[in-house]
Amino acid sequence: MSEFGAGKLAKAEGELLFQLESYRGNPIVKPRELGVTWIEDGEVKVGAVFNGGAELHDGRVVLLPRCHKHYRKGTYFDRELGIERVYMEDYVSEVWVLESSDFISFSRVDNITIRGDGSEHRDFTYGIEDIRVVRSHVGEYLLVGCGKVKPPFKEKGGDRIAVYTTRDFRKIEYRGCVTEFDSRNAVPFPEPIDDKLYMLFRFHPNIHIDMLEAGIDQLLSPREYRELWREIYRRRDRSILIKAGTLKHEREKVGAGPQLIKTKEGWLMIYHAVGEISRELYRAYGLNISVPRGYSVCAALLDLDDPRKIIAKTTKPIYIPSHPWELQGDRNHPVDVPNVVFPVGAIVRNDTLLLYCGAGDKYEVLLTCKLSMLLDYLLKYCLSKT
Repeated sequence: MSEFGAGKLAKAEGELLFQLESYRGNPIVKPRELGVTWIEDGEVKVGAVFNGGAELHDGRVVLLPRCHKHYRKGTYFDRELGIERVYMEDYVSEVWVLESSDFISFSRVDNITIRGDGSEHRDFTYGIEDIRVVRSHVGEYLLVGCGKVKPPFKEKGGDRIAVYTTRDFRKIEYRGCVTEFDSRNAVPFPEPIDDKLYMLFRFHPNIHIDMLEAGIDQLLSPREYRELWREIYRRRDRSILIKAGTLKHEREKVGAGPQLIKTKEGWLMIYHAVGEISRELYRAYGLNISVPRGYSVCAALLDLDDPRKIIAKTTKPIYIPSHPWELQGDRNHPVDVPNVVFPVGAIVRNDTLLLYCGAGDKYEVLLTCKLSMLLDYLLKYCLSKT
């Protein structure tokens, strides 16, 4: 794993911060190379492949990115935030199964596709997005994503937790969706803790943690436990784990990232934040810019026995958009949405943490560090004051 960076420390805004390292061959997955293109008015249009959950299976990395084609891009002025933002028309996603034997070179597997366009069921019809892959204690992989019941960008309240399972990533079974509330970035823990199965939720704009009272069955048969899902929503004011708004880079919202990683020191939770990224922080990355609204990568360490307790939490991001394919794009790497790095998949191999992230809502990138270095940083410099 010597080709992957170990991470490094830098100073910004008077604090020591940890920086994940961007793999030198990024972006590792590009839509054109996978054939995610179409012809429109005689011109080749290039789609998007990004936000893929990841896991190891039979010695190979499986990546499940969302893929988009045949959409149109526009901009609008967000009066609430006071900035110009991007929107998409006809933006219906599907998820492809990709595999790699070297962690970086991916190819499609047998045209296997998870569809969210109404052709497989009618629970949601505007796409399936951002699937997290969780190796469950019952021997199956849980695939937990966001099913869209309303058109993306056009209407709020269209996110539903969608659940699939698989043993081999060839045969994938749809288990249903949680219809009782609007939520995305949902991530179940891989195993019960003291016979309690916990799950992370994002009830906008915060990260919440709550217990699934029916355990794994509540995910495998979500329709049968509607009252339990309603109760999770009713008690959401008491389940906040990380609250948005207290830090500049977390001002707008926060959300869970990839599957949780169990370590001796605690549960490592990588999460994303949306907010302002300062010029001082960018100087630590060698850039003289600032971003009024950007997605960054952050980390927290949760107690092994009671994950509702935060042991340590970063006060500065461990990665910010800092390359053309993550920022505004360039001729070689145009982006669909600027200033975005979005962690969805995580793998640990020989003390190397590999994070698979969406970039610019267009590509898949790989960020790496030594897991032990990140944990050491969290415990030395980021201990929770609560």
